[in-house]
Amino acid sequence: MSWLTAFHFLRPAWLLLLLPAAWLTWLALRRADPSGGWRGLMAPQLLDALSVEAGTQRGRLRPPHLLFGALVVGSVALAGPTWERQPTPFAQDQAAVFLVVKVTPSMLAQDIQPSRLERGVQKIGDFLQLKAGQRAGLIAYAGTAHLAMPLTSDPDVILDFASALTPDAMPEAGADVVAAVRLANQRLQRAAVPGSIVLLADDVDPDQVDALRQLHADGGAPVHILALAGGADVVPPPGSPPAPPLDEDRMREAAHAGGGDLVVVTPDDSDVRSLAAGVARGIRDAPAGKGEAWRDMGWWLLPLLAILLLPFFRHGGAVVVE
Repeated sequence: MSWLTAFHFLRPAWLLLLLPAAWLTWLALRRADPSGGWRGLMAPQLLDALSVEAGTQRGRLRPPHLLFGALVVGSVALAGPTWERQPTPFAQDQAAVFLVVKVTPSMLAQDIQPSRLERGVQKIGDFLQLKAGQRAGLIAYAGTAHLAMPLTSDPDVILDFASALTPDAMPEAGADVVAAVRLANQRLQRAAVPGSIVLLADDVDPDQVDALRQLHADGGAPVHILALAGGADVVPPPGSPPAPPLDEDRMREAAHAGGGDLVVVTPDDSDVRSLAAGVARGIRDAPAGKGEAWRDMGWWLLPLLAILLLPFFRHGGAVVVE
């Protein structure tokens, strides 16, 4: 019964053709009745007795009936009946990703050279090169979240804006990752495309993990995290701003709360490749309605429509309406 609950029409306005179809059929039947002109002048019983074709016409499938059947089938086919979904062939190409970057003083720490923030910008460039052609957007956050670049297919523009991000440019101190993820989800919903979020940060406040989980439960895009921080065994160079080392368990909990994976920054591009794989997997496993379309089943009715119209191709197979 699941198909019955999902049954609907993609273009229900075409069902309005049933009204003129019924009217045309009534006119055709009236025109085809040889005794129609006498019905107001003679008693029905007497008219039936005097009509030669009265008995043969009754109960017989006539051209107007076939015409009405063809119009009904054609209207239903044009309305697009459907009850199941199919993957959109270009869902992967239409998909988008938002790069959410934490821009706080802790991101200036140099336990990762040249700094956490600069390495994050480099990783953004590697990611965009690996996902060439895919639309991407950029969001920067500290105490507030801001759209730095809407969705675009130009990686150079995103990289230029990401390179210009500094903590001094952020209006408020703090690290409101929930606001940033919420803004990314809003922009993806506005674009009406399947997508993912890549969070580049060195830490996530444990008080915000539940909010991330709720955003994902409400239908938000999966949040994959690239952890930009060195471990407790990494000694920052002299002059490096103070910043806590990587808390991998906390970051993994945040990633799982957002429905994504945690990837720790690496010297090579293996971290970027893991992120790209997670983004592709998130698009493939998106809920129904994201990256999928309803399958139009109207074409199944075309053979029946052809059978109903076949008698009209023989000599005399016409319906006259006046």
